[in-house]
Parts: sequence; C-alpha cells; structure tokens
Amino acid sequence: MTAHHFTIDVEEYFQVSALEPHVRRADWDHYESRVLREVDLLLSLLALNSARATCFVLGWIAERHPDLVRAIASAGHEIASHGWDHVRVTQQTPEQFRDSVRRTRDLLEDITGAPVVGFRAPSFSIVPGKEWALDILVEEGYRYDSSLFPVRRPGYGYPGGLPDPYWIDCAAGRLLEIPPATLQLGPLRLPAAGGAYFRLLPYGLARAALRQCERRGVPGTFYIHPWEVDPVQPRIPVSAATRVRHYGGLRKTLTRLERLLGEFQFGPIRETVVALPTTVQMCSAAMLPIREQLA
Repeated sequence: MTAHHFTIDVEEYFQVSALEPHVRRADWDHYESRVLREVDLLLSLLALNSARATCFVLGWIAERHPDLVRAIASAGHEIASHGWDHVRVTQQTPEQFRDSVRRTRDLLEDITGAPVVGFRAPSFSIVPGKEWALDILVEEGYRYDSSLFPVRRPGYGYPGGLPDPYWIDCAAGRLLEIPPATLQLGPLRLPAAGGAYFRLLPYGLARAALRQCERRGVPGTFYIHPWEVDPVQPRIPVSAATRVRHYGGLRKTLTRLERLLGEFQFGPIRETVVALPTTVQMCSAAMLPIREQLA
C-alpha cells in the first residue's frame, strides 16, 4: 500500500496570511495561544491510527514552545521548517528569506538534536519569479521543498510544477520537490490537498486525489493546520469571504480527518526522500514549465 504524506503546518490561528490585514505581527503575543491543545489533538488522532506526519513548524512557535517541538519529535514525527514568522516569500528579499530559513532550521535542530531537511513556504508562496528561494534552500542545507502548488489560482500556485515528487536542478544543487496533492479531471488540475479545500468541498475530492496518486504509484501530500480542528477558536472580525474561507467547515474537520486516516496509510516525507530514486522526473529551476522525463 502506498504511504502518503500527512503534513501539519504548525502555526497559530491568528498567523494565517488571510488575517494579515487584521492582525499585526507586533500584536501576536497579545493573542491567546491555542496551538498546544490543537497539536495535542492531532497527535492523539495520528497515534490512534498508527500514522506519522511531517510537521512544518514556525520558528516563532518553536521559540515560545520548545517542549511542543520535542513532543512532536518524540512521538516519531518529522520536524521541518515553515520559516520564522509566516512572512510570504513574495514579501521577502533573498537576504530576509535566507535569514528566516537559517534561523528557523538552527533553532529546530537545537531543540530536537536532529537534522531538519524539509521546508514549506507560508501560503505556498514560492511562485513563478521567486525561484531564487529554491537555490537558497539548497545553499542552507535543505534537501526537499514542499511549496510549489501545481495549480493556477490567485495568491499562490506554480502552474509549471509537476503533480508528483520530482527533482529540481538548481544552480546550487539538486532539491526534491514534494508538491501538495491535486486531482486531475481531464485537462483540469484541481487543488485537493487539504486546508479549506478539505473543509469546504466534498470529502471525496481529497480521497479521489490520493487514489489517483496510488494508481500512479506515488505518495500524495495532504496538509492541515492545527487551528482547523478548533471550531471554538476566537473569532477575528474579517470580510465575509475571509470568514467563510477561514472559519467554514471547522466543525467537520475532525470527523473528516478520522475518515481519511482510516482509509489511507500515512508516513513522514523524510522517508520518501530516502527511498525516492534519482530517476524520477526532473525540472530546471530556471525553466520549471519545461519538463524532462528521465528513464
């Protein structure tokens, strides 16, 4: 049976990119922290289903809750980097991005005593024109990235990316890309990896996407945030569209996760990195839309 990737972006409910116009970073410490109980719920659910995950942890969270990071690692899950303070790559200079990924990796490794080899950009924000971030990841010692969402949509997306794990030839070296799962319907490639898509759209969308991955013999990558299993989290006044996107479906998330974990097998990305042959598909970081099939 194919082992898919269950991934958790470890962040607080008030750190979501959609809430940036309403919540200043300078005020983050004044908001109630709920991440400990939310992550504990997810870890318990994973343990009940003998599943292990990759947790992309914000440096900001790790600095304030080092015992949370240790607890995740002690439970057998992979610790990876989500950057320091959830600033999107599109809002950073290369120097700022380098500082973020280096600072976060150093802290996570100090806490766990284990190498951190994976990264996911906040809001999947490595988009066309920001490929320099991939080179920096290689230079900073990361072995894989999970930021290139191979869909076309406002705000994020990398339409030229591939739907399955593939190697990227960067100027600084090779980097393995682990894209979020998508569902192919004829000529359409639909996002189906988790988050609001999982909460607001029919459950069958995520299931069909992972089944397609199984038929191709590759792992699919699912993602969730701790705040998505917390329907009673504090409400922040936002626009109607943001309210639906952020708060819609929260009461259904846990039941759907139980169903997903009952239907599929999940493991951490690091095990795929070790097992994946170097003969999978490859792209050039400079020209990602141009694909080369390797024998």
